[in-house]
Amino acid sequence: MEDILRPLYQERASNENTLGVLFVEKNKPFSPGTDHFDSILLIIVKESDQPLMIKHYEFESTSAALHIVTEQLLNSWLMLGTNRRAVDWVMNGKVLFNRNEYITRLRDRLHEFPAEERTHKIGLEFAKLLRRYNDGKELFHSGHYLDAFNNIMHALHHLARLSVIEHGYYPEVTVWNQVKMIQPEIFKLYEELVTGEETIDKRIELLLLASEFSLSSKTKLGAHHLLGIIKQKDEWAYHELMEHEEVQDYAIDLPMILTHLKDKGYIKGIKRETKSKNLYHRYYSIKE
Repeated sequence: MEDILRPLYQERASNENTLGVLFVEKNKPFSPGTDHFDSILLIIVKESDQPLMIKHYEFESTSAALHIVTEQLLNSWLMLGTNRRAVDWVMNGKVLFNRNEYITRLRDRLHEFPAEERTHKIGLEFAKLLRRYNDGKELFHSGHYLDAFNNIMHALHHLARLSVIEHGYYPEVTVWNQVKMIQPEIFKLYEELVTGEETIDKRIELLLLASEFSLSSKTKLGAHHLLGIIKQKDEWAYHELMEHEEVQDYAIDLPMILTHLKDKGYIKGIKRETKSKNLYHRYYSIKE
């Protein structure tokens, strides 16, 4: 199939805008990793009017998908974890074109996982963990056990990914295989939720307690990125933090994170007078 697809990428490889080309082949009958296509051709470009363009092809009894993605969108996928197949393609795909060692450097970056990127990604996973835990707890106390189960399972997944990142590794699609080796106690929590013999409400209740402990123990680590930003000024209005470039990826969960950090004593609220009597602006600052 690689030979058949060669004309599709050779012309693009001669364009200076093209940074790299990767080829991924289906290696098992059931292959969601390639969207059930026989092969994937991933072309990474510096810029384009369309951040992502996908085309489907057939040849005799085989099928292929061409994905053309901008560097900016690919980096967003890698940071946010919103397209985990792409991580697998970048890490394990066959390199067909590698302008100025672009793909080599990209893979090195994923393997080395620089501290700044790790801190940012931990902040993202912590925000998702906190959201899922709070939603699950509310649903549990409302008697919606199946919905609570779903949220707690996702919370554990984010806790697992956070743990993998904490240990310096990039979370893969098979994150539970990673966390089983790195932090088996989190894997046991997941096993207890999924395979435990207690009733579903009892399992959720036990996992909520365990998750609450994990949240407390991981707060300093999980909020390190945001706390580092808050330390840059004496005090912040909420909208200033929300609009900060480095907070954009988890801005939707920012009110919940700030409340959690205030409750845990990491930050404090400062009241500033408004023109209205007894109405105050709330600002945020690091609690010394």
